[in-house]
Amino acid sequence: MHNNLRLPALGATFVALTLVCGAAQAQHTLKFGVVRYDSHSKTTGVTGIGIPPGADAEVGDATTALFTYEYTVSPQFGVELVMGVPPKIKAKATGSVAFLGEVLTARNVAPALLVNYHFGEPGGGLRPYIGVGVNYTKFTDVKTPYGWDVKLSDSAGLLVHGGVDWAINKNWGMFASIARVDVKSNLVATGAVVLRTTIDFRPWTYEAGFSYRF
Repeated sequence: MHNNLRLPALGATFVALTLVCGAAQAQHTLKFGVVRYDSHSKTTGVTGIGIPPGADAEVGDATTALFTYEYTVSPQFGVELVMGVPPKIKAKATGSVAFLGEVLTARNVAPALLVNYHFGEPGGGLRPYIGVGVNYTKFTDVKTPYGWDVKLSDSAGLLVHGGVDWAINKNWGMFASIARVDVKSNLVATGAVVLRTTIDFRPWTYEAGFSYRF
């Protein structure tokens, strides 16, 4: 089971970190672009009364818009809040129940809070960075064509990423990054029978877009 990490807690942590670090060398960076959610899902298998052995499912990939805000507290360190338009994820049946086709759609609201380390000095053109933080995922708008009542538990897990910033001028730039996210959810589908599984989404995300510093 995963401990829930509520959004207010993320916001409070973000504010606390920025206040503690101070604003002497503060810089603000807004990023906007696209993110590709590349799922490598694995489940514990779908179980339930009357469900044949080998029943399984897999989650597909998704693409959506990305927005981030980073508060740089020194030339090297920054605190970043990552948000995005919740993408629609789709799951299809596999194994002995592959004939069922698409069995589920949902949207995942997944803010993340990270601490980043930037290599090099500001204004130096290309600047690589790495970061680590926590991701919170909540599943909404869960639907199925089979009339089940489906519940997906929230997830909180580790997130690590790395990327590069390219300064076009004093304010504008471009970025590209890659991240590995820990996302697991317990699924319970209630209908004529109760189906259960645990989904390890194991996603990699690929981001690219523009940045504005002020």
